[in-house]
Amino acid sequence: MTANEDQEMELEALRSIYEGDEGFKEVSPVSFQFRIGGLEDTKAFILDITWPETYPDTAPQISLDAFFNNRISVETKQLILSKLEQQVEANLGTAMMYTLFEWAKDNQEALMENHKPVMSTASTSSSEVTNTISTAKKKEKKEQLTKAQKRRIINRTDNKGELPRGWNWVDVIKHLSKTGGKDDD
Repeated sequence: MTANEDQEMELEALRSIYEGDEGFKEVSPVSFQFRIGGLEDTKAFILDITWPETYPDTAPQISLDAFFNNRISVETKQLILSKLEQQVEANLGTAMMYTLFEWAKDNQEALMENHKPVMSTASTSSSEVTNTISTAKKKEKKEQLTKAQKRRIINRTDNKGELPRGWNWVDVIKHLSKTGGKDDD
């Protein structure tokens, strides 16, 4: 079989195996992404694998440069890549994508045991900017009064902004005249 026939057969097998799997993405017929771990998993990572023209006789290109992997330290990425290279060399000349994906899934804990999340300065500064903007918007928002509401407030208050003594007595007197006093019993 030629390299292209091997690639077509492996591509067909990968499509049938990982159909409906959210962790597998076919970027192109020779490039794939596979997420090891769940979306919420802090030790999850994405493998980017691209086939050269002579794959499977030559090793595929494996990368961890996906944006999803930005929180993984360089040392951890190098460890993962070196372990995967060992698996590639052991399987060279055969269809190895399924083997690599499953090996990575099975050994995720061992590969990520020294993982310490890296916080990038760009993401921190953008979140700080977002927080600053949101608090500024909260401060700016005041209760908007209509002109009529403002006039009523001004007419009720004196020059100090306080309501005059007895401003609501009329309401009390109206209420008592409708309900009756103690003498009515």
